[in-house]
Amino acid sequence: MANFALLGVGGFVAPRHLTAIRDTGNRLIAACDPYDSVGVMDNYFPKASFFTEFERFDRFLEKRRREGSDNAVNYVSICSPNYLHDAHVRLALRLEAHAICEKPLVINPWNLDQLQVLEQEHDTGIRTVLQLRYIPALVALREQIRKNPPATKKDVVLSYMTRRGRWYHHSWKGSEAKSGGLAMNIGIHFFDMMLWIFGDVSHLEVHAREPERVSGVMELEHANVRWFLSIDEDDLPEEVQAAGGHAHRSLLMDDEEIEFSTGFRDLHTTVYEDILAGRGHGIEDARPSIELAYRVRTQPVVKPRESVHPSL
Repeated sequence: MANFALLGVGGFVAPRHLTAIRDTGNRLIAACDPYDSVGVMDNYFPKASFFTEFERFDRFLEKRRREGSDNAVNYVSICSPNYLHDAHVRLALRLEAHAICEKPLVINPWNLDQLQVLEQEHDTGIRTVLQLRYIPALVALREQIRKNPPATKKDVVLSYMTRRGRWYHHSWKGSEAKSGGLAMNIGIHFFDMMLWIFGDVSHLEVHAREPERVSGVMELEHANVRWFLSIDEDDLPEEVQAAGGHAHRSLLMDDEEIEFSTGFRDLHTTVYEDILAGRGHGIEDARPSIELAYRVRTQPVVKPRESVHPSL
C-alpha cells in the first residue's frame, strides 16, 4: 500500500483522483487546499490530515520523509491550478516522491526542460494524466492508422462545446496567466489526442481566439483537422440545448463519428494503475500538446482561406 498526498483537494477534478487512490488499494495521508470546503474527503479518506496552508503541508510531509519509508509519502497527486503545477511537481521530487500531475503539466513549454533536469537528479518520476489515450476506441483508431497509414490524409472535424457560467472568468481558469487560456486549460486533452493518433503538426492556423472560444485548422501527418472549442452555452448544438444538455463532444473522421466521451470521467483509475505498474505518461509524452497549445495561445489569428470549422 502506497502513501499519497494530494494538492488541490477542493478542486473540480480531485474526486477522480481520490477515487483512483482508493480503488487502487492505496491511502491518502494528507491533503492541502487554501479553501476548507472539502467535505468530499469524508467519502474517501476521513482520517487523512488536511491543511489550508501549503507551508504546513510541506512541513508535515517533510517530517514524515525523515521518519522513514513506512511513513514517507510515495506519490503526490497534483490537482491545483495550472500555474502552480510546476512548483508542486518540484515539491514532490524534493520529498523523494513521484508526481502525478493533472493536465497541463506546465503552461509554458520551456519549463518542461527544467523539470526534466530535476527528474534526472532524483530517483522518482513525473507523470501526467492523459486519460483519453486509454479509451479503447481511440487506441484502436491509433493502431489502425499506425499499421495501415492512409493514402490520403483523413478529414477530421473536432468539436467541444460546454457551458461555463460567469464564475469562470472570475476564477483562475479565466486568467490566461494562471490557466494558459482556453487552448491550454480545455484544449490540451484534444490536442494531445489528435497528435497521438494522427502524428506531428506541420501547419497550424488560428481562426478565432476569444475568451470563450478558440478555433482553427491544423495539418497533421495523417489528417487535416478543423477544430472548435467553446465554453459559451450559445455555441451548443440546438438539439443539445433542447434536451437540457450542457456539453457536446464530437470527433468526425471522414464523416464517421468516433465515440470518445467516456474518458473524461471514468479513466483516472486506469491512469493510476498504469503509473503504479511503472508506466504512465511523462514529460516527453506531454511536450507536443503543450507546445501546440502554446502556439494556439500566441500565434496571430488569421482570416480563414478555405477550410474552416462549421461552427465558425
